[in-house]
Order: sequence, then C-alpha cells, then structure tokens
Amino acid sequence: MVKRLHGQSDEQTEFHLLDRRSFQRFCALEHSLNIPDRTTIWNFENRLGVAGVEALFTELDRQIRAHGLEARTGQIIDATLVPAPKQHFTKGDKEILEQNAVPVDWKPAKRRQKGLDASWTKKHGKSYHGYKFTVSVDRKHKFIRQWIADTAKVHDSQHLEAVLDDWNTSAEIYPDKGYIGAEREERLREQGFRPHIQRKGRPGKPLSPRQEGRNRRIAKVRARVEHVFAAVSQWGGKQIRTIGQARATFAMGMMVVVYNMRRLALLGA
Repeated sequence: MVKRLHGQSDEQTEFHLLDRRSFQRFCALEHSLNIPDRTTIWNFENRLGVAGVEALFTELDRQIRAHGLEARTGQIIDATLVPAPKQHFTKGDKEILEQNAVPVDWKPAKRRQKGLDASWTKKHGKSYHGYKFTVSVDRKHKFIRQWIADTAKVHDSQHLEAVLDDWNTSAEIYPDKGYIGAEREERLREQGFRPHIQRKGRPGKPLSPRQEGRNRRIAKVRARVEHVFAAVSQWGGKQIRTIGQARATFAMGMMVVVYNMRRLALLGA
C-alpha cells in the first residue's frame, strides 16, 4: 500500500521502509530484519495478481458499505488514459507484430521487456501511449464503485454498461459525451437507468439556451469524477511502469484500493 500511496518503485519502497519509522509503523514492521527487500516486494505483487487485487477491492467495498457509506444519488462514468513506457520497434518488427506473431530474433529476455498490450490513441489532437482506466464513481461519497482496465485504443463507450454499479440507490447516471447514442440510451432506460448525457451542437444547428443550461448542470455533477483522477495523480498513481496488460490491470486496481482507503479515512470512518 505504501508503495502505491507514494508512487514509488520497489527500490524506493525498500529504502523508505528502512529509513522511516512512519512507514515501519504503518506496515507493522518492528525490526529491520523483517523489512522486505525489493525482490520480495516484486514477488509478492506477482503472487497477489489481478485476482488478489479484485479480492482486496471487494473486501474494502464491503467495509465501506458496512460503515453506512452506500452508493447514493447516482453514478458518474468516465475514463482516463494511463501512460505506459513507450516501445520502439523497427518497421519489420511492426509488420510481424500486426500479424499477431513475434519476431524470431527476439530472445526470451528481450521478449519480456517488450510490452505489446499498451497501445496508441489520440485525444484532443495529441497522441498517447498506454492503457485506459474506466471508473464508476458514486455521486454522494465519491468512492470508486466499479472499474475496468483496458488498452488505450479501446473506445470509452465499450465499457459503459460493464462498469455500471447496480448497488447505487439512484438510477441516475452521468456518462461523458463520448457515450452518446440513441440506441444505447434506450437500452439503459429499459434496464431502469436514467442517463444524463450532455448534448452536442451540429453545424447550422447549435444548442438552444435550454440545452446549454442542461449541459452546464450535468458538467457540474461530472466535475466530481475529475477530483478522483486528480487525487490519484497527486501521489503519482496515474502512470504505469510495468509491462503487459495483467500487471497494468493489477497496478490500476491498486490505485483504486489506495484511493478508496484514503477516501474512507478522510470521511472519518
């Protein structure tokens, strides 16, 4: 937890566990002989894996609800891009990789250092390399109630229905403009949800004052999810230093667990 809380590498975590009494007290380590080294930390995370972090998230969510902090007043759906180490391939390598194959001259050691799951995408005219992190945040308490990790090139709308929290006491949902679509909205209404999606103007047909006012009201609600992403970024959490989708999913899952723990402590539970 302290590693994710402070955005540190395994080596930095080992150093601070040896150097700081506050870290030792948090981890209940009373003697330097019991402090794990960088290799032990790395091995423990690999053993924990995606299934382990999902179990941690589920148990923490149970504790949050046990404190009376139920998901209320609707949910906000949004996605953010999580940068990952950029990969450099030759033209020939790219042609082979596009055929879902691996160049024959790649030795096992080189293969382990090449991340093939992270992808490129564009946002606001800029290119980004990494993964996509989609969350459902409850409007009342701002806990992350559901989350999904995927590669960056997958469109935001692909995870809308999968990330919805069925336990929220309100049927109100506030997705981004990118999720808009008459068919999807109708399907959500049939499922009992009430979607609030900002509208877009079209050339020659701008939004009416009433529609612009509605967009502003929705934007005010949706701004709460940006507080969540900003909180994760403040401790260096919104970045990936690992290779592969599984480890990236684990890292993003730990972001969620650490954020929800901090939020639970902040609310005094």
